[in-house]
Amino acid sequence: MTTVTRTTRTRRKVLAVLAGGLVLGVGAAITLAAWNDSEYATGTFTAGSFNLQGSTDGTTYADHATAPGAGLTFSANFSNLTPGDSVYASYWLQLDKNTTSPATVTPALDATSGTGVNASAISYKVYTIPSATACDVNVATTGTLILSGANLSTATGATTFSLAKGTPPTTAGVAQKLCFVATAGTQAVLQQGGAGTAVWKFTATSN
Repeated sequence: MTTVTRTTRTRRKVLAVLAGGLVLGVGAAITLAAWNDSEYATGTFTAGSFNLQGSTDGTTYADHATAPGAGLTFSANFSNLTPGDSVYASYWLQLDKNTTSPATVTPALDATSGTGVNASAISYKVYTIPSATACDVNVATTGTLILSGANLSTATGATTFSLAKGTPPTTAGVAQKLCFVATAGTQAVLQQGGAGTAVWKFTATSN
C-alpha cells in the first residue's frame, strides 16, 4: 500500500512538473517580439522660371506684357507715308535670364490692332532675320516670313519659331531679330493725314 501510494505521488509530481513546463513553454512563445524597421522617402518639387522679353534696339530688354507694348521705331517717313511706300522696323525677342525652359513663339495680331482710318489701307509682313542682317528692302530674300496681313486687322500664315534658354540659365538666351514691313496702299484707299495702328502679339510657350 505504501509502495503504491509513493508511486502515485511521484507520478503526480512528474506530471505536475511536465504541466508546469508546458505552461512555461507557452509563456515564452507569447513574449517573443517580431523584428520591424522602416524606410522613408521624400520628394521636393520646385517650379521652373519662364520670362519673354523684347527690345527695340537689341540692347535694352524689358517686359511688355500688355498692349500696346513697345513702340517700334520705323524707318524714315513712317509718319509721312505716300501711296506705295514701305517702312521697316526691327525688334528683338529673347528669354530672360533664369528662364529654365526653351520656348516656341507664335506670332499674331492683338485684338486691339487695326484702329485708325488707314488701318485698312496699310499691309504688313513680319520676318525673322539673322542678328547681323539689316531690316530693309532686302528682307524678303534675307529673312523668313512668319506673319502677314492685307491690312492691319488681319493675319495670315502665322509660323512659329524657337527661342533657346540661356546657357548657363543665369544668362539670357540668344535673341531672335524680327523685321516688320508696313506698306501703304494706293492713292484710292490711303487717306491723307490719316493714321493706322497695328499691335502685334508674340506668345511664347515653354517646351
